[in-house]
Amino acid sequence: MNILEIIKQLNNINITEAAICLTGLFLLARWLLTTSLGRNALADSIPRRNNMPFYLPFVLLFLWFGSVPLIMLITQQLLPDLPDWQNALLDNLILCAGAILTIILIIYLAGISFVRRLKGFGLNAKTIHRDFFAACINLLSIWPLMLAAILATIYIGRHIFGQDFKLEQHEELELITAYSQLSVRITIIIIAVVLAPVLEEMLFRGLFQTMMRSFLEFRFSNIQPRYTPWLAILISSGLFAMAHANAGHWPALFILAMCLGYSYEKSGSLLRSIFIHSFFNAITIIAVLAQ
Repeated sequence: MNILEIIKQLNNINITEAAICLTGLFLLARWLLTTSLGRNALADSIPRRNNMPFYLPFVLLFLWFGSVPLIMLITQQLLPDLPDWQNALLDNLILCAGAILTIILIIYLAGISFVRRLKGFGLNAKTIHRDFFAACINLLSIWPLMLAAILATIYIGRHIFGQDFKLEQHEELELITAYSQLSVRITIIIIAVVLAPVLEEMLFRGLFQTMMRSFLEFRFSNIQPRYTPWLAILISSGLFAMAHANAGHWPALFILAMCLGYSYEKSGSLLRSIFIHSFFNAITIIAVLAQ
């Protein structure tokens, strides 16, 4: 893909998509101007007091990424003759069960680790309506950046790996297009739109980002307070992107994660980042099914 091809792809964007991108650019420009290019954006961000041990997020990360694939592998060995679509359904049911159990565990640990319990963790039902609408604005403001990251990744990839390079779809998106069975599609939607956003935001933002901010503020007191939240966001965003198997998606996922982390630090509400994550996954699924 050369520059002319990129321009051609941009010309193929319809009026609605162009309006969304222009609105997002306006919101991003306004944010940059009002926050001194982001330097003052988190100046009033309040640390979340907690007694969480440093290793806790890593243990939960290992538990999720280690145990669930292992259970899937064992199940496949025990039931080798299932049709492909039933294998996909079973794997997704295991994912659902594993995600629910991990979410329950995280909620319990957050309740005993954060000073204000679940409210200190960022779960407060009273902020749902405010977080819902703010999430729409936040996602809209970074949409053009994610689109640019995708185009840049394809451009660089084709120069390095050849003109046949293309971004692979997420495994769940491949499954939802490969199998038309309603049960498979329902479980995928539940995982992508509900369980994965809740689990990943609790883990990467709620626990890991909080732990990193507390660690940086304790160990590196010479860092200006307004920069500490950004460093925690950068580290947790990098981990979030690399936790996804397809490296080609990392740049766009990193931008999304920066938005998720910023939204959490700015609002103090984990619900806001959960909504952003859920909206993004839902839009992606709708776009794939509409093709």
